[in-house]
Amino acid sequence: MSDEQGRTDSAGEGADALAVVVAKPRSQTVIEQLRAEGVYDADRSVREWEADSVAIPVTDPPQSVTYREVVRQVGEPRVRTLADHLRERGWTDAECEQAPSSWAVIGSVVLVDIGDSPRPAEVGEALLALHGEADTVLARHGIDGDHREPDVEVIAGTGDTETIHTEHGTRYSMDLAEVMFSHGNKAERARMGEVVSEGQASGDAASDTDEHVLDMFAGIGYFTLPMARAGATVTAVERNPTAFRFLVENTMLNDVSERVHPYRADCREVVSGFATEQRVDRVVMGYYEAWEYLDSALTALAPGGVLHMHEATPEALVFDRPIERLESAAAEAGRSVEVLDTRRVKGYSEGVAHVVVDARID
Repeated sequence: MSDEQGRTDSAGEGADALAVVVAKPRSQTVIEQLRAEGVYDADRSVREWEADSVAIPVTDPPQSVTYREVVRQVGEPRVRTLADHLRERGWTDAECEQAPSSWAVIGSVVLVDIGDSPRPAEVGEALLALHGEADTVLARHGIDGDHREPDVEVIAGTGDTETIHTEHGTRYSMDLAEVMFSHGNKAERARMGEVVSEGQASGDAASDTDEHVLDMFAGIGYFTLPMARAGATVTAVERNPTAFRFLVENTMLNDVSERVHPYRADCREVVSGFATEQRVDRVVMGYYEAWEYLDSALTALAPGGVLHMHEATPEALVFDRPIERLESAAAEAGRSVEVLDTRRVKGYSEGVAHVVVDARID
């Protein structure tokens, strides 16, 4: 269906290089919708069409996605890799081997660890050519400070670091020059919405139809938003003022402001004010040193509730260390632990893994 009486006559029957034209700000949402319908052509690049629009490759005209028009990209080269784009710019094979091997497209921004790559500006321009839906490339240099603020540098494009990223239907507004966003946590963010939905459907004691969740390190709403969209009421605590601003904005962006109660504070201060009847069904501790806050988490969690504890753990201690820390804290509080699940989310650094332990606390 088309929002501008989309033209399909230029595509032709049996055409093998079709694309739908959409406004650039909608590109990421449309790509997700096309993937869900099964017509997104991942073998071709998204390309700029006009100044305000992009052409997204499809295998067939979509039936459930709005677009401006369907066009045929006859004769357009199918350049698929960053190395292909760099070779077009005269890079040797040896130089291409030094180019980044991974990056993330976050809304309209490409976030990349540039490493020792030669000529970073050319890498940035090649990434923009590879991802027509993006308009800025940021080189990521690390995370600094108590508020875990990103150290980034614009290496190509317009330099606009504010964007809206869509992921499994959840929309995240952010400024990537001011707040962190890990693409590697994508599956875990989606999973938190799923566990809320599954718990409500099963009538789990920790997940009744009015489940109340405490997100102790909410950030811009990484886990809060999918859980609230799944029907939970979430107390979301974040002390970074910039992240908190986006957290509040994102609750409105996702139409969940009535189910999210945001606090700009230290999570320990919020928990200290909890009365017994305010204890929650689920606690999310999405911070690598979350174990330091386990006493507060256990204070907030009702008997039979579920805790999700994240940790950056050396490979040799994966799962053993976070479970031991959790069991020790529970024992001090006179409570017992039933480990429900353990997961590796991603690599944190060399020899260190980002892991999660899910446990029921009685």
